[in-house]
Amino acid sequence: MTQDRVLVFTRTTGYRHDCIPAAVQAMRELCPAAEVTEDPDDFTRANLARFAAVVFLNTNGEVLTEAARPALAGFVRAGGGFLGVHSAAATEYDWPFYGELVGAWFDQHPAVQPATVTVADPLHPATAELPAAWDRIDEWYDFRSRPDARVLLRVDESSYSGGLMGADHPVAWCHERLGGRSFYTALGHTVEAYAEPAFRRHLGEALRWVRHGAE
Repeated sequence: MTQDRVLVFTRTTGYRHDCIPAAVQAMRELCPAAEVTEDPDDFTRANLARFAAVVFLNTNGEVLTEAARPALAGFVRAGGGFLGVHSAAATEYDWPFYGELVGAWFDQHPAVQPATVTVADPLHPATAELPAAWDRIDEWYDFRSRPDARVLLRVDESSYSGGLMGADHPVAWCHERLGGRSFYTALGHTVEAYAEPAFRRHLGEALRWVRHGAE
């Protein structure tokens, strides 16, 4: 396992986000050792052993093969890191392990609009430098359940229209219960997000956190 190397996966079999090229470019800038793929055959035990973490970067739908799934599960259980970004939560709905890994599955969202994100946990490096009330434009996901995880960010439903989860509406969280470190952020729908300094810091620190879990 190489601590600097990450595998960035962008395959979609459902909705494909226009922001994926910008997201990939941002990830390469944040981690020059990143390798980008849309090929599920890259998920083998031998290949994943080359990486410290995998990033599901706006994946969508059923993106892994029956052979790739146990390879990813084995990687995580052996201490490998996982970072899910935005529609990573709309991925692999019929694989229970993935549901535990990402923390919660996407349910629905209203139109893209401004809202206020509040920092629930300022002690994590991915939230430590964010403003306590962070105003930004994104696509605000509701989830099928609340994550059994350390909640880092919430969105204030009184600051936008169409949220259905109430006062406790997590949008970023992390956990370590499956072996390696797992981090999910629901932010990152728009192209513009990936040039936004605060979001890039959030993403970069999340990536660093999952990458160095095995140290």
